[in-house]
Amino acid sequence: MNLADAAIDLLKNLIATPSFSREEAQAAERVAAFFTEKNIPFQRHLNNLWARSRHWQAGKPILLLNSHIDTVKPATGWQRDPFHPGIEQEDILYGLGSNDAGGPLVSLLATFVHFYERSDLPVNLIMAATAEEEISGANGIAALLPELGQIDFAIVGEPTQMRMAIAEKGLMVIDGEARGVAGHAAREEGVNAIYIALEDINLIRNLELERVSPLLGKVKMSITQVEAGKQHNVVPDSCRFVIDVRTNECYRNEEIFDLLQSKVQSELKARSFRLNSSGIALEHPLVQSGLQLGLPYFGSPTLSDQALMPFPSLKIGPGDSARSHTADEYIRLSEIRAGIDCYIQLIEGII
Repeated sequence: MNLADAAIDLLKNLIATPSFSREEAQAAERVAAFFTEKNIPFQRHLNNLWARSRHWQAGKPILLLNSHIDTVKPATGWQRDPFHPGIEQEDILYGLGSNDAGGPLVSLLATFVHFYERSDLPVNLIMAATAEEEISGANGIAALLPELGQIDFAIVGEPTQMRMAIAEKGLMVIDGEARGVAGHAAREEGVNAIYIALEDINLIRNLELERVSPLLGKVKMSITQVEAGKQHNVVPDSCRFVIDVRTNECYRNEEIFDLLQSKVQSELKARSFRLNSSGIALEHPLVQSGLQLGLPYFGSPTLSDQALMPFPSLKIGPGDSARSHTADEYIRLSEIRAGIDCYIQLIEGII
């Protein structure tokens, strides 16, 4: 069986194995079995597995190949069994996680196997199949990186149609609370917290930060949840809302938070500052290799484990981000085969 066929068989097994975030143990076993079948020693930490290329040579740059084994839960509207890896039209493989990120994951695994015995590469390789990407969880890549030691740069496998995402927007979720004074709705009493929140929400809606990224565009802020009041006849003294902030590389998350807090009346609290914008320079040898192959580049609006990597990383993989988290998710087998070939050429072209 060739590498592409082995990768596709592994993907079928992964689709048939529910692996929601924090519930990836069985999927990790599937990947472990793949390493074992290929006679590749591996290590496991929690539900994260990794292996190093056989001919490790001190002094060479270290390239991490990484993608995730977890999935979101099935969206409503599936017309098929999301855990049945069905192939239609001889090329379309349906199933939950087939596109995000099963296709990129198995393509990177096949690429790693291809290079495992090679001693002439310009880099040392580490392959890591990790958990909890969909929730940016503490027990995924964040827990594994300290175990791996030095990493110089990374390829992050996500569905990008094999376009190079050289920049990625960060994420900050902010809880806001406007505080007023409770009173009877029939009388001129109290201070309505909803009205205070509405003023702040309108300000956030119309706020445009001046630093615009040539790749990622503007910082995008969206109000995604609002909650207030318990009785129709009581002026509420509290109104809570949530802000989803998608950041570009021109700002650190803390900077945007401080700016927002200085402009609104509500009290704000960020759930985390750790998911900043990330990326890699056009001049980097990995990107230059992709450019030599004619691969286009872009800035990605979606978040991945790149945000947790303190080194340059390139997001690229077979599949299409538009299919992710949708009903009847699928990937084309031809995309996986082409993705493996492209990954191999990309690594071979590093100078």
